[in-house]
Amino acid sequence: MKISTLARHLREGTRNVIRNGWMTFASISSIAISLFILGIFVLITLNVNDIASQIEKQVEINVYLEVNTPQDQITALKTKIEAIPEVKSIKFVSKQEGLVYLREKLGESGKSLLDGFEGDNNPLNDAFTVEVDDPRNVAAAANQISALNNGQDPKPIYKVNYGKGTVETLFKVTRVVRWIGIGIVLLLSFTAVFLIANTIKITILARQREISIMKLVGATNSFIRWPFFIEGALLGFVGSFVPTAIILAGYWKLLNTSSLNLNLLMIKLTPFENIAPTLLVLLLGLGIVIGVWGSLISVRKFLRV
Repeated sequence: MKISTLARHLREGTRNVIRNGWMTFASISSIAISLFILGIFVLITLNVNDIASQIEKQVEINVYLEVNTPQDQITALKTKIEAIPEVKSIKFVSKQEGLVYLREKLGESGKSLLDGFEGDNNPLNDAFTVEVDDPRNVAAAANQISALNNGQDPKPIYKVNYGKGTVETLFKVTRVVRWIGIGIVLLLSFTAVFLIANTIKITILARQREISIMKLVGATNSFIRWPFFIEGALLGFVGSFVPTAIILAGYWKLLNTSSLNLNLLMIKLTPFENIAPTLLVLLLGLGIVIGVWGSLISVRKFLRV
Protein backbone atom coordinates (compact mmCIF):
# COMPACT_ATOMS: atom_id res chain seq x y z
CA MET A 1 0.00 0.00 0.00
CA LYS A 2 1.28 3.43 -0.97
CA ILE A 3 2.01 5.97 1.74
CA SER A 4 -0.39 8.43 0.09
CA THR A 5 -3.17 5.82 0.15
CA LEU A 6 -2.49 4.98 3.77
CA ALA A 7 -2.53 8.69 4.65
CA ARG A 8 -5.87 9.02 2.88
CA HIS A 9 -7.32 6.12 4.89
CA LEU A 10 -6.03 7.66 8.12
CA ARG A 11 -7.59 11.03 7.28
CA GLU A 12 -10.86 9.43 6.25
CA GLY A 13 -11.04 7.21 9.32
CA THR A 14 -10.31 10.13 11.66
CA ARG A 15 -12.79 12.36 9.83
CA ASN A 16 -15.52 9.73 10.16
CA VAL A 17 -14.95 9.53 13.92
CA ILE A 18 -15.33 13.30 14.26
CA ARG A 19 -18.16 13.63 11.72
CA ASN A 20 -20.43 10.98 13.24
CA GLY A 21 -20.62 12.66 16.62
CA TRP A 22 -23.48 10.86 18.35
CA MET A 23 -22.69 7.47 16.86
CA THR A 24 -19.06 7.91 17.84
CA PHE A 25 -20.14 8.77 21.37
CA ALA A 26 -22.41 5.71 21.47
CA SER A 27 -19.63 3.41 20.25
CA ILE A 28 -17.03 4.80 22.68
CA SER A 29 -19.54 4.62 25.56
CA SER A 30 -20.38 1.01 24.72
CA ILE A 31 -16.71 0.05 24.59
CA ALA A 32 -15.89 2.00 27.76
CA ILE A 33 -18.72 0.48 29.81
CA SER A 34 -18.04 -3.06 28.59
CA LEU A 35 -14.29 -2.84 29.18
CA PHE A 36 -14.75 -1.10 32.54
CA ILE A 37 -16.78 -4.06 33.81
CA LEU A 38 -14.29 -6.45 32.24
CA GLY A 39 -11.34 -4.53 33.72
CA ILE A 40 -12.83 -4.66 37.23
CA PHE A 41 -13.22 -8.42 37.01
CA VAL A 42 -9.69 -8.79 35.61
CA LEU A 43 -8.40 -6.72 38.52
CA ILE A 44 -10.30 -8.89 41.01
CA THR A 45 -9.15 -12.09 39.31
CA LEU A 46 -5.48 -11.03 39.34
CA ASN A 47 -5.69 -10.15 43.04
CA VAL A 48 -7.53 -13.37 43.92
CA ASN A 49 -4.87 -15.41 42.12
CA ASP A 50 -2.10 -13.46 43.86
CA ILE A 51 -3.72 -13.82 47.31
CA ALA A 52 -4.26 -17.54 46.68
CA SER A 53 -0.57 -17.88 45.82
CA GLN A 54 0.38 -15.99 49.00
CA ILE A 55 -1.76 -18.31 51.12
CA GLU A 56 -0.31 -21.38 49.43
CA LYS A 57 3.23 -20.16 50.10
CA GLN A 58 2.43 -19.87 53.82
CA VAL A 59 1.80 -23.61 53.98
CA GLU A 60 4.65 -25.25 55.89
CA ILE A 61 5.42 -28.42 57.81
CA ASN A 62 5.97 -28.40 61.58
CA VAL A 63 8.03 -31.35 62.79
CA TYR A 64 7.67 -31.65 66.58
CA LEU A 65 10.44 -33.57 68.35
CA GLU A 66 10.15 -35.92 71.28
CA VAL A 67 11.11 -34.48 74.67
CA ASN A 68 14.78 -34.98 75.61
CA THR A 69 15.84 -36.03 72.12
CA PRO A 70 19.70 -36.09 72.09
CA GLN A 71 21.40 -33.26 70.21
CA ASP A 72 23.29 -35.63 67.92
CA GLN A 73 20.02 -37.28 66.89
CA ILE A 74 18.47 -33.85 66.22
CA THR A 75 21.45 -32.90 64.02
CA ALA A 76 21.24 -36.20 62.12
CA LEU A 77 17.49 -35.75 61.62
CA LYS A 78 17.97 -32.24 60.24
CA THR A 79 20.51 -33.56 57.72
CA LYS A 80 18.08 -36.26 56.57
CA ILE A 81 15.21 -33.79 56.18
CA GLU A 82 17.42 -31.43 54.16
CA ALA A 83 18.19 -34.34 51.81
CA ILE A 84 14.50 -34.75 50.88
CA PRO A 85 14.13 -33.41 47.29
CA GLU A 86 10.93 -31.45 48.00
CA VAL A 87 12.42 -29.59 50.99
CA LYS A 88 13.44 -26.00 50.24
CA SER A 89 14.54 -24.87 53.70
CA ILE A 90 14.49 -26.03 57.31
CA LYS A 91 14.69 -24.08 60.55
CA PHE A 92 15.14 -25.37 64.10
CA VAL A 93 12.78 -23.76 66.63
CA SER A 94 13.60 -24.47 70.27
CA LYS A 95 10.77 -24.70 72.79
CA GLN A 96 11.96 -21.40 74.31
CA GLU A 97 11.65 -19.70 70.91
CA GLY A 98 8.27 -21.38 70.47
CA LEU A 99 7.05 -19.90 73.75
CA VAL A 100 8.20 -16.42 72.74
CA TYR A 101 6.42 -16.75 69.37
CA LEU A 102 3.24 -18.00 71.07
CA ARG A 103 3.26 -15.01 73.43
CA GLU A 104 3.59 -12.62 70.50
CA LYS A 105 0.79 -14.41 68.67
CA LEU A 106 -1.61 -14.21 71.62
CA GLY A 107 -0.80 -10.55 72.35
CA GLU A 108 -1.45 -8.96 75.73
CA SER A 109 -3.76 -11.73 76.90
CA GLY A 110 -1.07 -14.31 76.14
CA LYS A 111 1.52 -12.70 78.40
CA SER A 112 -0.46 -13.37 81.58
CA LEU A 113 -1.84 -16.68 80.32
CA LEU A 114 1.64 -18.12 79.72
CA ASP A 115 3.26 -16.86 82.92
CA GLY A 116 5.00 -19.64 84.82
CA PHE A 117 5.78 -21.76 81.77
CA GLU A 118 9.40 -20.68 81.44
CA GLY A 119 12.39 -22.99 81.86
CA ASP A 120 11.63 -26.58 82.91
CA ASN A 121 7.90 -25.82 83.01
CA ASN A 122 7.79 -25.11 79.28
CA PRO A 123 5.26 -27.62 77.85
CA LEU A 124 6.23 -27.06 74.22
CA ASN A 125 8.36 -29.34 72.07
CA ASP A 126 11.45 -28.44 70.10
CA ALA A 127 10.54 -28.42 66.43
CA PHE A 128 11.65 -27.97 62.84
CA THR A 129 9.81 -25.63 60.53
CA VAL A 130 10.10 -27.00 56.99
CA GLU A 131 9.36 -25.10 53.78
CA VAL A 132 8.84 -27.07 50.57
CA ASP A 133 9.71 -26.08 47.00
CA ASP A 134 6.07 -26.26 45.86
CA PRO A 135 3.07 -26.02 48.22
CA ARG A 136 1.47 -28.97 46.41
CA ASN A 137 4.39 -31.16 47.48
CA VAL A 138 3.72 -30.57 51.19
CA ALA A 139 1.89 -33.89 51.74
CA ALA A 140 4.58 -35.94 49.99
CA ALA A 141 7.34 -34.21 51.96
CA ALA A 142 5.45 -34.69 55.26
CA ASN A 143 5.07 -38.42 54.59
CA GLN A 144 8.80 -38.76 53.87
CA ILE A 145 9.66 -36.91 57.08
CA SER A 146 7.33 -39.14 59.11
CA ALA A 147 9.04 -42.18 57.60
CA LEU A 148 12.37 -41.05 59.14
CA ASN A 149 11.09 -42.39 62.47
CA ASN A 150 11.28 -45.95 61.13
CA GLY A 151 14.10 -47.94 62.66
CA GLN A 152 15.01 -45.19 65.13
CA ASP A 153 15.34 -45.92 68.85
CA PRO A 154 14.40 -43.72 70.51
CA LYS A 155 12.15 -42.17 67.87
CA PRO A 156 13.08 -38.48 67.44
CA ILE A 157 9.80 -37.28 65.87
CA TYR A 158 6.75 -36.78 68.07
CA LYS A 159 4.38 -35.46 65.41
CA VAL A 160 4.43 -34.09 61.86
CA ASN A 161 1.79 -31.43 61.26
CA TYR A 162 1.01 -29.61 58.01
CA GLY A 163 -2.76 -29.17 58.34
CA LYS A 164 -3.70 -32.42 56.63
CA GLY A 165 -7.15 -32.15 55.11
CA THR A 166 -7.25 -28.37 55.45
CA VAL A 167 -4.35 -27.92 53.04
CA GLU A 168 -5.91 -30.20 50.42
CA THR A 169 -9.20 -28.30 50.74
CA LEU A 170 -7.34 -25.00 50.42
CA PHE A 171 -5.73 -26.08 47.14
CA LYS A 172 -9.10 -27.24 45.76
CA VAL A 173 -10.77 -23.93 46.70
CA THR A 174 -8.00 -21.79 45.22
CA ARG A 175 -8.07 -23.85 42.01
CA VAL A 176 -11.86 -23.44 41.71
CA VAL A 177 -11.64 -19.70 42.43
CA ARG A 178 -9.00 -19.28 39.73
CA TRP A 179 -11.07 -21.13 37.12
CA ILE A 180 -14.22 -19.21 38.04
CA GLY A 181 -12.32 -15.92 37.66
CA ILE A 182 -10.95 -16.96 34.25
CA GLY A 183 -14.43 -18.10 33.16
CA ILE A 184 -16.04 -14.78 34.16
CA VAL A 185 -13.35 -12.79 32.34
CA LEU A 186 -13.79 -14.86 29.16
CA LEU A 187 -17.59 -14.55 29.34
CA LEU A 188 -17.38 -10.79 29.78
CA SER A 189 -14.89 -10.58 26.89
CA PHE A 190 -17.31 -12.30 24.50
CA THR A 191 -20.17 -10.14 25.79
CA ALA A 192 -18.11 -6.99 25.21
CA VAL A 193 -17.28 -8.09 21.65
CA PHE A 194 -20.98 -8.76 20.92
CA LEU A 195 -22.17 -5.42 22.31
CA ILE A 196 -19.46 -3.39 20.61
CA ALA A 197 -19.83 -5.18 17.27
CA ASN A 198 -23.55 -4.41 17.26
CA THR A 199 -22.92 -0.76 18.12
CA ILE A 200 -20.41 -0.41 15.28
CA LYS A 201 -22.83 -2.23 12.98
CA ILE A 202 -25.39 0.48 13.64
CA THR A 203 -22.88 3.20 12.71
CA ILE A 204 -22.06 1.40 9.45
CA LEU A 205 -25.75 0.77 8.72
CA ALA A 206 -26.27 4.52 8.80
CA ARG A 207 -23.67 4.81 6.00
CA GLN A 208 -24.88 1.90 3.89
CA ARG A 209 -25.68 4.19 0.98
CA GLU A 210 -22.15 5.66 1.06
CA ILE A 211 -20.58 2.18 0.98
CA SER A 212 -22.87 1.04 -1.84
CA ILE A 213 -21.98 4.06 -4.02
CA MET A 214 -18.23 3.52 -3.44
CA LYS A 215 -18.66 -0.11 -4.42
CA LEU A 216 -20.61 0.74 -7.58
CA VAL A 217 -18.02 3.25 -8.82
CA GLY A 218 -15.30 0.60 -8.67
CA ALA A 219 -13.74 0.91 -5.22
CA THR A 220 -12.15 -2.34 -4.06
CA ASN A 221 -13.25 -4.07 -0.87
CA SER A 222 -9.93 -3.34 0.85
CA PHE A 223 -10.12 0.34 -0.15
CA ILE A 224 -13.57 0.57 1.47
CA ARG A 225 -12.60 -1.45 4.55
CA TRP A 226 -9.43 0.43 5.56
CA PRO A 227 -11.10 3.67 6.78
CA PHE A 228 -13.53 1.58 8.80
CA PHE A 229 -10.65 -0.44 10.29
CA ILE A 230 -8.93 2.77 11.33
CA GLU A 231 -12.19 4.19 12.65
CA GLY A 232 -12.79 1.01 14.66
CA ALA A 233 -9.24 1.09 16.03
CA LEU A 234 -9.64 4.72 17.11
CA LEU A 235 -13.00 4.01 18.75
CA GLY A 236 -11.53 0.97 20.49
CA PHE A 237 -8.46 2.88 21.72
CA VAL A 238 -10.40 5.86 23.10
CA GLY A 239 -13.12 3.62 24.51
CA SER A 240 -10.57 1.41 26.31
CA PHE A 241 -8.28 4.23 27.46
CA VAL A 242 -10.99 5.86 29.58
CA PRO A 243 -11.90 2.82 31.72
CA THR A 244 -8.24 1.80 31.98
CA ALA A 245 -7.31 5.22 33.37
CA ILE A 246 -10.24 5.18 35.81
CA ILE A 247 -9.49 1.66 37.07
CA LEU A 248 -5.76 2.27 37.51
CA ALA A 249 -6.35 5.60 39.27
CA GLY A 250 -8.90 3.97 41.60
CA TYR A 251 -6.58 1.05 42.34
CA TRP A 252 -3.69 3.40 43.09
CA LYS A 253 -5.93 5.29 45.50
CA LEU A 254 -7.06 2.02 47.12
CA LEU A 255 -3.48 0.83 47.67
CA ASN A 256 -2.54 4.15 49.25
CA THR A 257 -5.56 4.38 51.55
CA SER A 258 -4.25 4.40 55.11
CA SER A 259 -7.32 2.55 56.44
CA LEU A 260 -6.65 -0.44 54.17
CA ASN A 261 -4.75 -2.95 56.24
CA LEU A 262 -4.67 -6.65 55.41
CA ASN A 263 -1.49 -7.37 57.35
CA LEU A 264 -3.45 -9.17 60.06
CA LEU A 265 -4.49 -11.68 57.40
CA MET A 266 -0.87 -11.98 56.26
CA ILE A 267 -1.91 -11.13 52.72
CA LYS A 268 -1.31 -8.15 50.48
CA LEU A 269 -2.99 -6.78 47.38
CA THR A 270 -1.01 -7.08 44.17
CA PRO A 271 1.40 -4.12 43.82
CA PHE A 272 0.41 -1.39 41.35
CA GLU A 273 3.52 -1.91 39.22
CA ASN A 274 2.51 -5.53 38.69
CA ILE A 275 -1.11 -4.72 37.85
CA ALA A 276 -0.66 -1.66 35.62
CA PRO A 277 1.23 -3.26 32.66
CA THR A 278 -1.18 -6.20 32.52
CA LEU A 279 -4.29 -3.99 32.49
CA LEU A 280 -2.79 -1.52 30.02
CA VAL A 281 -1.82 -4.19 27.51
CA LEU A 282 -4.99 -6.22 28.00
CA LEU A 283 -7.63 -3.47 27.93
CA LEU A 284 -6.01 -1.18 25.34
CA GLY A 285 -5.11 -4.11 23.11
CA LEU A 286 -8.54 -5.68 23.53
CA GLY A 287 -10.24 -2.36 22.82
CA ILE A 288 -8.36 -1.88 19.53
CA VAL A 289 -8.87 -5.52 18.47
CA ILE A 290 -12.60 -5.35 19.30
CA GLY A 291 -12.96 -2.09 17.40
CA VAL A 292 -11.26 -3.46 14.29
CA TRP A 293 -13.03 -6.82 14.55
CA GLY A 294 -16.40 -5.12 15.03
CA SER A 295 -15.78 -3.06 11.91
CA LEU A 296 -14.68 -6.15 9.97
CA ILE A 297 -17.70 -8.32 10.76
CA SER A 298 -20.10 -5.40 10.37
CA VAL A 299 -18.88 -3.99 7.05
CA ARG A 300 -18.62 -7.40 5.38
CA LYS A 301 -22.31 -7.76 4.50
CA PHE A 302 -22.47 -4.29 2.97
CA LEU A 303 -19.67 -5.10 0.52
CA ARG A 304 -21.90 -7.61 -1.23
CA VAL A 305 -23.54 -5.13 -3.65
